[in-house]
Amino acid sequence: MCDLSIVIVNWNTRDLLRACLASLRDAARRSACEIIVVDNASTDGSVEMVRTAFPHVRLMALPENVGFARANNLGFAQAQGRYFLLLNPDTWLPPGALDEMTALMDRMPDVGILGPRLLNADGSLQPSCSRFPTPLNIALDCWGVSRIAPRNRTLSRFKMTWWAHDEAREVDQPSGACLLVRRDAWNDAGPLDGRFFMYFEEVDLCWRVRQAGWRIRFTPTPQITHYGGQSSLQNLDARIVQRYASLVSFFRKHYGPLTTGALCAAIAPATLARALLAAARAALAGQRRQWEYAAQYWRVTTLLCGSMIAR
Repeated sequence: MCDLSIVIVNWNTRDLLRACLASLRDAARRSACEIIVVDNASTDGSVEMVRTAFPHVRLMALPENVGFARANNLGFAQAQGRYFLLLNPDTWLPPGALDEMTALMDRMPDVGILGPRLLNADGSLQPSCSRFPTPLNIALDCWGVSRIAPRNRTLSRFKMTWWAHDEAREVDQPSGACLLVRRDAWNDAGPLDGRFFMYFEEVDLCWRVRQAGWRIRFTPTPQITHYGGQSSLQNLDARIVQRYASLVSFFRKHYGPLTTGALCAAIAPATLARALLAAARAALAGQRRQWEYAAQYWRVTTLLCGSMIAR
């Protein structure tokens, strides 16, 4: 058994993956770690790059894209570490970062998950912690109320935009871009739910880890650079629909059909308004991209309306 098993799920982010893997050489100087890359049928030469440039990395080249959760589970099924690190390929870790994180976990045996501070490419803060989704939290966020008053602790409660991420504290859900999980907590809660193809799988994991009696912590150091959503940027339209589909799945799993139906009824008018606004912009300015947004938010509205009565 080693100290740390790092699993990186990759889909067509070859150059970012190369930089991420290179940063890991100095990120864990004292910790014994293994690195597993699970590639979701990339077509950009990612597999060949890993085989050539990083022969020490264990590579699992999948014949099809099975989604983020299932791909991570395949990697961690082979992991030997005391700790598991879910790491996005579009991240860069400073020297000693993983040594610091594992040392922190060693000092806090009741903590099941630890999330670090994330930075954007320009060095600015990337808010990375949220409260667990509730009907009120999601409704406020979907209707844009949280964006109107980002410093109000009640109105911006879901994404915690009022908080500077400058202190260690207990949180509900750190970002899955870089998430350190104690092996015992993973075993108690179970692996990622493969029904989530993309989005909300780490929220569901944090929920189950908390239910199993473990604490979840945020640390302001080390600071990890996260370029953000580079795989999903290749398919923006699918990202919009998939995020809402995963949200509905999360609520149906943890709150039941009645609460899920009420939530969908509350936010469907907001997504319809976004569809109509995008269509109006497209008609007035002739922007094709706005037509695409309108179509996707119309699909989301249809999805939400169908979920109001689904059991």
